[in-house]
Amino acid sequence: MVDSGSVAETELPADSSAAAKQQRERHFGVVGLAVMGENLALNIERNGFPIAVYNRTPERTKEFLSERASGLDIQGKFGIAEFVKSLARPRRILLMVKAGPPVDSVIQELKPYLDPDDMIIDGGNSYFKDSERRSKELEAEGLRFVGMGVSGGEEGALWGPSLMPGGPESAYKILEPVLTAIAAKSDSGPCVTHIGPGGSGHYVKMVHNGIEYGDMQLIAEIYDIMRRALGLSAAEISDVFTEWNKGKLSSFLIEITAEVLKYQDPETGTPLVDLVLDQAEQKGTGRWTSENALELATPIPTIDAAVFARTISSMKAKRVAASTILSGPQANQVAASAEILSDLENALYFAKFSSYAQGMALLRPAADAYQYNLNLAEIARIWKAGCIIRAALLDTIMQAFSQNPELDNLLLAPQVAPVINESSDSVRRVVTLARNAGIPIPAISGSLDYVDSYRTASLPANLTQAQRDFFGAHTYKRIDREGVFHTEWGANT
Repeated sequence: MVDSGSVAETELPADSSAAAKQQRERHFGVVGLAVMGENLALNIERNGFPIAVYNRTPERTKEFLSERASGLDIQGKFGIAEFVKSLARPRRILLMVKAGPPVDSVIQELKPYLDPDDMIIDGGNSYFKDSERRSKELEAEGLRFVGMGVSGGEEGALWGPSLMPGGPESAYKILEPVLTAIAAKSDSGPCVTHIGPGGSGHYVKMVHNGIEYGDMQLIAEIYDIMRRALGLSAAEISDVFTEWNKGKLSSFLIEITAEVLKYQDPETGTPLVDLVLDQAEQKGTGRWTSENALELATPIPTIDAAVFARTISSMKAKRVAASTILSGPQANQVAASAEILSDLENALYFAKFSSYAQGMALLRPAADAYQYNLNLAEIARIWKAGCIIRAALLDTIMQAFSQNPELDNLLLAPQVAPVINESSDSVRRVVTLARNAGIPIPAISGSLDYVDSYRTASLPANLTQAQRDFFGAHTYKRIDREGVFHTEWGANT
């Protein structure tokens, strides 16, 4: 079988006329022409790889070819058999369809026309256990399945996303030239690496999204404190975030927060953010992260809090009704002094490190439980550009795991522990400020509680275990001798 992933086969013929382009075998195929699929197709073509596209709705394909793909080396196909036949072998087919049953449906449509060693790449937000199943099923039929996390949104897909491909290493080696070409680039290289086998790519993308949930909630809570406790306007808060983005908090999410807050509604002249309904939707990846963390007995309270916050935000009518019955503190607003703004900046930095530490700590047991052999330094590296959680602090995270691949928890890294220790007083003052104003801050509180719990040598779980032994004879261990014990607790009362 010819390895069409070689450099020679990716080079374009000398004759690049329109006729030659139409006759040339397609290096890559894309199924699904929603915005993400379209943008990835354009990205692949722009980087010199001739492609074919297919969409179940022919009109969508025709529209794409006549508009955004006009004049480009992109062929549109209107039947699965014709689409597959146009591709060079081994075939490389990227699915950009809705996660769940639609992925299985498209795979079933493709299979009759595929040959051994052909590759199906799922670039959607699929659940990693679905990717595990598909990987095993297709491997049994001689096909290769790559579950690939794609982060960066519409712009990232077009100009360079962070890519997290998992599956057979043999498939990655063939795909590497095109994935390296289309991925975002940082000062540490292309933001793509082979994550590991099976569903590892989608697992890492799931954890990425969990961290993203936490990061967004932390920013929202800091915004809420500035808005309600300090009385700042959207424009004033935008200025604060703009300044923060020039320093240690520099990140994509801080940058776009400043942009969102300064945007004026053209119709009313009001900051548009003030007119947006306070109901945050979710697609489920954050919840998957929380559910999996419970399965692996790994605490991720910041991410859990972010999932909870989105869920309770959806209960708008109930919250409005409750606001007329339940009362909170009647605290006056405080001045937005330089000291308070500094505390808020330090608290957010502290909480972000705590949140990332939780996400990285979840990857460790997952690597063991699912035999993924994850490289945490590489994962931090490919998140440095292109993806939603890209941030300056990822340099520190990458360095920490590069220096100590067996690091048990990011909080213990010599680059991170001083940040946590020095910011601790600031985050406690911010929590007190929010509590006195009656402002809910579940993610900031969860971030602090995680650190405080992790650094505490003696937790009150001794009482919990004694209670369990009292009512259920669950036994306990002692700190002064070896063995397992049970006590009839009411016998000497």
